[in-house]
Amino acid sequence: MTEAPPSIEHVTVLFDRVLVRVDDADGERRSRAGILIPATAQLSKRLTWATVVSVGPHVRAVSAGHRVLFSADDRYEVEVNGEEYVLLRERDLHAMAREDETPGTGLYL
Repeated sequence: MTEAPPSIEHVTVLFDRVLVRVDDADGERRSRAGILIPATAQLSKRLTWATVVSVGPHVRAVSAGHRVLFSADDRYEVEVNGEEYVLLRERDLHAMAREDETPGTGLYL
């Protein structure tokens, strides 16, 4: 009897690891002049944007829902229920982008 693969909700990330889903926009892209650049084109040291799905208990800077920037060289790919994810260490993240719901007023009390 074979067990069914776990769903992403049942996966617990450990230690300082971050589980991300790579954005689809990192495939084919267009240059400013409108030239189509295929995903297989070799670019030197291009970083990749991804959305954080889950974080381990020792991750301090990011949480689920944040968008992060990382190097494609530092990635470990995993497939869960047919979807591709990347497992990274927090220290391998280069930048984080998040959308704040309410902007600050700039006032300090």
